Amino acid sequence: MQTSTALLRADPRLSRFDPLERIVYFDDFDDGYNGWVGLIGNYEGSLDTMLPGYQQLMQPMLSNVTHWDTGSHGSFDGTYCLKTATRPVKGHQNVTIKRVTFRRLGRIQFECYFCFKPEANRMELSELDVRSIGVLFDLQHGEGGAQRVMPHLRYLNAQDGVPMQKWQYKHRRQPIHGIGSSGKTVSHYHLAPEGWDDVPGGAQRLCYNEVPTKINWHYLKVGFDLQAMAFTGLRCNDREFDVGGMQPMTMPAMANLWCMLNVCLFVETDADRRAFFYVDSALLSGDF
Repeated sequence: MQTSTALLRADPRLSRFDPLERIVYFDDFDDGYNGWVGLIGNYEGSLDTMLPGYQQLMQPMLSNVTHWDTGSHGSFDGTYCLKTATRPVKGHQNVTIKRVTFRRLGRIQFECYFCFKPEANRMELSELDVRSIGVLFDLQHGEGGAQRVMPHLRYLNAQDGVPMQKWQYKHRRQPIHGIGSSGKTVSHYHLAPEGWDDVPGGAQRLCYNEVPTKINWHYLKVGFDLQAMAFTGLRCNDREFDVGGMQPMTMPAMANLWCMLNVCLFVETDADRRAFFYVDSALLSGDF
């Protein structure tokens, strides 16, 4: 066994991940927010210049997953996890982001342990009240034809009360709008409901458990190649999916975003109830 592998296996917090050669960050939310914040839409001169989709977004919170019947559930291996929550309005979304930059073009990989539930304010399972949860990268490079690339993935749990239970990706983007009058700021709402396609063979049933307050943690791994700007892998729990035909969202490069390597977590509710997306811990690694 290689020394690096042995060291990972010896740390119980890291041994449940499968990182690439170098760990860029490992965030255990028992230690705090670790740089994860609410997504703020672009504005100029006034917050009212944000596109409507961004005006709905709120800050994440640290949660010990407290419920009325079981008390404090806690996270996967501690007390706190990161919670992204919607408002109690059908179709409402919320997004949490961590912003870093990359050192070289190569493979990257994001892993996390997650679960999702609607707010437990009814004594019924409500397994169809969360519409979707997902993860996306927001990337930009300047080599070989500069472009901004935004690989999106989501687990579509339900749509208008109908179970869907499948993974989807998004490569069709919304129109880009100018913000303000300086000509320096543009925006587009990339999480608009239109434009999602099914991941090939992407149907998957996740553990939801039997009552509103029971949760089970799931493993997610997403791989992407910054040089080829292509997906390299998608795994959730025991399923690994074919990403060969999946295209990321692309657009012209934008000013001031060079070497950008952002990761976003997002959630959407399918009912007039708050939907919660919990992440216990997250790890970003790279092949460099």
